[in-house]
Amino acid sequence: MVITVIGGGNIGTLMAGEFAARGHEVRMYTSDAPAWSGDIDVYGPEGDLPLMTGHLALVTDDLEKAVSGADWVWVTHPTSRFQPLSKRLVPLIAAGQRLAVVPGADAEFYFGACVEKGAELLGLQRVHSIARLRERGRSVYMLGRKPSIQLASIPADAATWRAEEVSELFDLPVEILPNYLVETLTPSNPILHTTRIASMFAGWHEGITYPENILFYESWTLESSQLLIACDSELQTLCRTIEQASQLDLSEVRSLRVHYESPTAEAMTAKISGIPAFKGLTSPMKEIAPGQWVPDFSSRYFKADFAYGLKVIRDMAALFGVETPGIESVWQWYVETSGDTEWFDKLPLSADALCEMYR
Repeated sequence: MVITVIGGGNIGTLMAGEFAARGHEVRMYTSDAPAWSGDIDVYGPEGDLPLMTGHLALVTDDLEKAVSGADWVWVTHPTSRFQPLSKRLVPLIAAGQRLAVVPGADAEFYFGACVEKGAELLGLQRVHSIARLRERGRSVYMLGRKPSIQLASIPADAATWRAEEVSELFDLPVEILPNYLVETLTPSNPILHTTRIASMFAGWHEGITYPENILFYESWTLESSQLLIACDSELQTLCRTIEQASQLDLSEVRSLRVHYESPTAEAMTAKISGIPAFKGLTSPMKEIAPGQWVPDFSSRYFKADFAYGLKVIRDMAALFGVETPGIESVWQWYVETSGDTEWFDKLPLSADALCEMYR
């Protein structure tokens, strides 16, 4: 198959390397194309020797060259970049192409025009593996690979048609999700990241600095877990409310307490802080002077996970009349602290119209 990967970050590089190593014609679209090697080495956690090497057929910063004639177009950009990308993609996408987003949350609000042209929109509920660049454009680590991947689509039955292809691409079994709303309400980044950040930087204001970049997971706190569990519970209430109003099946929007097998804040703290694949991962911070670190509000943790991921959940709760005091407190912290004024604002005007998108 001819496969285009849009985005040369952690997960995009890993996917391109894996797909190419499995014998596919892979094109990488990235803004720094001239700096890339034609080969991508994929390393395991030990990092001594590559597990596999994939040869890329094309590395380009020309979106038309990347997309034209591709069977699959995989988007790995953060949600905050969907809108400008979708405007450029719509004229280039052809009927029959598969446009897939990793992770898939919120993509339905931006790539609908591609579906109208006859493309299929698919999304993974979560990334298939934690990925970390070893050397940009040349090598990447594959860490914490999952035992299976979950796939949803618009139209909803496209996931059934394409599950075999997706399974072959990732060399993993595929579970088909009942509808695309499951993707958008999955609490991984929109709840996991935002509650951690809001508790980590609670009380921060201009002038406060930290002596080092905080380990995001290894130094996870009880306060972070308490806020996470509160917001996760509110999301589950929203899911049950939508199910009653629409008959959409949202049972696969799994609580983080189930996902991490941690029913209490104490258990959650021990679990998250001890996950080997998360070891050494730092926080969205920047050093403004030696030994002076502050939150980096330009990071995708802020620009995507708050301004899009959490904002979508907050707006859906308002649409269905579900009170979410924990989520609202995290959102208000972001608005007051970041100064950001650009965020998601694309929900349909009614709950009925929203639900109809996913049938």
